Amino acid sequence: MFLVEPQRTIAYAKATNDPIAAHLTGELAPPVFAVVPVWDSLVGAISQVAPPEVLPLLLHGEQDIHIHQPIVPGMRLESSAEVVGTHIKDSGTTVTVHARTSTSDGELVNEQYMVAFLRGWHADAAHGEPAPDHAFSPPTDEAEKTLSAKVDEDQTFRYRDASGDLNPIHVDDEIARAVGLPGIIVHGLCTMAFTSWAAVIAVGDGDPRRLKRIAVRFSQPVLPGQEITTRFWPGGHYETVSDSGALVIKNGLAVVEGA
Repeated sequence: MFLVEPQRTIAYAKATNDPIAAHLTGELAPPVFAVVPVWDSLVGAISQVAPPEVLPLLLHGEQDIHIHQPIVPGMRLESSAEVVGTHIKDSGTTVTVHARTSTSDGELVNEQYMVAFLRGWHADAAHGEPAPDHAFSPPTDEAEKTLSAKVDEDQTFRYRDASGDLNPIHVDDEIARAVGLPGIIVHGLCTMAFTSWAAVIAVGDGDPRRLKRIAVRFSQPVLPGQEITTRFWPGGHYETVSDSGALVIKNGLAVVEGA
């Protein structure tokens, strides 16, 4: 059971530089806050099929949140997750997890798909289906709307505290470099949260209640201090680039009611 406390949803909004008033006042939880109550279930499901020694090698490839109703402070949430597919590649295995979060009264709040890649581990057999598709090829035309945001130097520390994601590669430069990264990197879900409020503004006219799905594929990491720009095309398709020119989120999709 997870009790949604307003101070925690507000902290999450502030940790992701979210400007939406309903999120900053605690009226609604930000969309990507949906991952917080279910995160242990998502990782726990993967641990049921993969050996523990490969879990530290997990790469978060995709996240797809289908919103049936917004999370509201005061809710008591129950979450469950199961592996619905494994797909073997030359360098490892892709694992797809499906999660459901409901209120204590049994009302469905959201469904999520997480796609993780476990490098160096090969499952005994492939099975199941991939996560729902949200791929697209950006048109050659200019994006319909763009929105830029600065990632703060202390962003990863604030996000760690608000989300509970304690992976040291986001706060310890030495550890991050030891695993081959250029230094501390921003949590992928923090970057996704930036794009979710950008989508609410650019596609949903600032009304977070209209957002019904937010999906991304993580492409390259964002570094503290960078500026990121999210470009939106018709249909809610988007991608995000950093000021270094790196494509950090691809195959983005924001489904907005009435858009």
